[in-house]
Amino acid sequence: MVEVIRYFMDQNFPMPASLGLQRHGIDVLTAQDANRCGIADPDQLAFANSEERVIVTFDTDFLVRHQLGAAHAGIAWCPEQKYSIGQLIQILLLLHGVIDRDAMRNHLEYL
Repeated sequence: MVEVIRYFMDQNFPMPASLGLQRHGIDVLTAQDANRCGIADPDQLAFANSEERVIVTFDTDFLVRHQLGAAHAGIAWCPEQKYSIGQLIQILLLLHGVIDRDAMRNHLEYL
């Protein structure tokens, strides 16, 4: 059975985009809701991996972690100013619709 991806939003990801995804029925957990703001990036990545959630971030530190071979449930990364809120929602809806959890494991998706 194909399992859909679930997202873990880094603390700097805009809350309106997270809420927009939730309104579309996407399983989203924010760093704020998980009480994980201010926690070091390696611990955030480990948490997202243990929860089988793709971390969505603007932070380039996660690109380095991926290149160093850190295990993860997936990383979706883009530059912070690249997209509007609506565009972020649309691109993450698209990602959710075309890739499953197995395919995202240890995969870095540049948005």
